[in-house]
Amino acid sequence: MNAPSPTWPRTFTLAGASLQLARLQPGDAAALAGFAAALPAHDLLFLRRDIGQPKVIAAWMQGIAEGRLHSLAVRDAGDPGGALLGCSAIVVDALSWSRHVGELRVLVAPAWRGKGLGRVLIQQCFTQALQLGLDKLVAQMTVDQVAAIAVFEELGFRAEALLRDHVQDRDGRKHDLALLSHDVAAVRSRLEAYGIGDALA
Repeated sequence: MNAPSPTWPRTFTLAGASLQLARLQPGDAAALAGFAAALPAHDLLFLRRDIGQPKVIAAWMQGIAEGRLHSLAVRDAGDPGGALLGCSAIVVDALSWSRHVGELRVLVAPAWRGKGLGRVLIQQCFTQALQLGLDKLVAQMTVDQVAAIAVFEELGFRAEALLRDHVQDRDGRKHDLALLSHDVAAVRSRLEAYGIGDALA
């Protein structure tokens, strides 16, 4: 049993501000490009591809349009068409042997870190993963991104692998990559056992 389809956009309050969470749309390419340009370059190592490149942004938008990529964005509720404060994505490859696994990506603007926005996005991604019928979520980050790893671990992710010198930044420096995962199927089973799956909507 999949979770009911969540309702977006939705408004919530965080750190004294009113924010809106909505699906990222194929027409949001410029907003995503502006968001990526404002991030420290090291943050982009969270992702398999460099979203500072226009062709990567275009591929992201195409993935949304084709249903391969499920992405959420947070903006100021008073300016729902404005700059992104954070975004997430779940990438699913329906043609692979790992079609039951979603690759989770979460990015938060520097000014909004430490305020709980990353947790909100990850929690909403669990709702998406359940609705998509996924069994597992995986996330990757370089081992020096300690704060980000701590947030994921607080939400139940556990280290599954360490890949040495697996990513190379724009300056040619190599970094170890940590792979974390969460058993979404176990969460779904517990919810179904207690009959509270509808609470996720």
